[in-house]
Amino acid sequence: MQNRRLIFVFLSLFFPLTNLSVPVKAEETTQVNTINLITAVEDVATQVGPTVVSILSEKTEAVQPRYGSTGNPYQDELFQKFFEDFFGELPQREFKRSGFGSGVIIDAKGYILTNEHVVSDADNLTVTLPDGRKFKAVLKGTDPRSDLAVIKIDAPDLPVAPLGDSDKLRTGEWVVAIGNPFGHLLSDPHPTVTSGVISALQRSLPSRAGRDTNYTDLIQTDAAINPGNSGGPLVNLKGEVIGINVAIFTTSGGYQGIGFAIPSNSAKRIVEQLIAGKQVEYGWIGISIQDLDYRLSQYFGLDTVQGAMVSKVLEGGPAEKGGLKEGDVILSIDKNKVQNVNALLKYIGNSAVNKKIDVQVLRNKKIADLEITVAKRPSFDENGMILPEQPEVGSPDNEPAAPQELKPWRGITVKEITPEIASYFKLNFTEGAIIVNIDPQSPADESGLRKGDVIISINQNPVKTLGDFIKATKNAGGNALVRTLRGFFVIDEK
Repeated sequence: MQNRRLIFVFLSLFFPLTNLSVPVKAEETTQVNTINLITAVEDVATQVGPTVVSILSEKTEAVQPRYGSTGNPYQDELFQKFFEDFFGELPQREFKRSGFGSGVIIDAKGYILTNEHVVSDADNLTVTLPDGRKFKAVLKGTDPRSDLAVIKIDAPDLPVAPLGDSDKLRTGEWVVAIGNPFGHLLSDPHPTVTSGVISALQRSLPSRAGRDTNYTDLIQTDAAINPGNSGGPLVNLKGEVIGINVAIFTTSGGYQGIGFAIPSNSAKRIVEQLIAGKQVEYGWIGISIQDLDYRLSQYFGLDTVQGAMVSKVLEGGPAEKGGLKEGDVILSIDKNKVQNVNALLKYIGNSAVNKKIDVQVLRNKKIADLEITVAKRPSFDENGMILPEQPEVGSPDNEPAAPQELKPWRGITVKEITPEIASYFKLNFTEGAIIVNIDPQSPADESGLRKGDVIISINQNPVKTLGDFIKATKNAGGNALVRTLRGFFVIDEK
């Protein structure tokens, strides 16, 4: 209570100095609003804090014994053989790797919601409650794509945090982030509480390397979320969980005012399936898509920068069977306008398997209506939509020479992809034309194309060889639609 008085004294001194012309009544209103906000944050901490737990994950790994190293592999091998001849093989040592995070109790039966990356690959999970009680936890299910998981403890008298409606969130709304990363280490295992506002909605983050995580439609907040708070709740001032804290954007490893949470409405559907012991299913139609930019919108004669452009259709997939083609611009699904790629992915991902969806596309500047049957999304390894990683083209000393190089076209210089070039740049194909140079401030440079992009069509004309490129560019009048492995780009005619 003493801290609150100090804050109020500071505010009462600050506001008159910043605006002496403000009437006393307005100043009193400001103080009342501030008091209400602080009281609301305190109430949320009191109400939801007891439901936030600390999670300790432990994994035991075998470590090969080391016999010593001379720096010479041959001598090391001889030393190892000498050691084993006299003493036999040394047993493998075990190394225990620990991690920590947070979670929130969502059911009185002991179900706890957290992040998948907090509990994945763990041999043992220990949950510490804010009152100090410790329990072994059982992993009920994980969903790597959403980075959510459910664990369960067997404990009586558990408080529960209700899941709110994240669709009702507004930018600027006050929220509270609660975490309990050090509960297993501290004598006082109460959670930490920070407050802030919703900075933005529908944010996206890149997936973690080698993982099939889809970080889209995230809530961005400036409430402090530090390492170890992953899995803890983001709560509105009604005491409802409206997000699960998942990541921070930082250059230092610490908090820098940008945190992200998974919306509660996204979590609800996933939690139900995990508790039921089911594998989480996502809808999928087998396409790669990209957002429209201003140039693409102008090229297709669209009034707004909305929709999603199809850059690849998986052969034999639901989209191809439904008649969708590369170069189509998806305008709406089930009469809902498609704002961008993230909105489209969210809608399809949440669609039930075998559901028929009505898709309206723009094709050759004409409207076409299609019906596509949603399929179950395959695993990451089986996903045929994944394209080869684009190599960066530099000037290495041993770069193989190409047999032919053309004069620049609208600022780009290309080479034929020979087997040697494909091998050097780790390409698993030899069709197309690879961009080896882009003139600064040229139409190509302004379009967003990069060195290393592989051109596979120009104005819907396939480019498999350098001859195809020459023919396509010779006939390309006006603004040209160029398709690469990264997507579509429009190069102006200047």
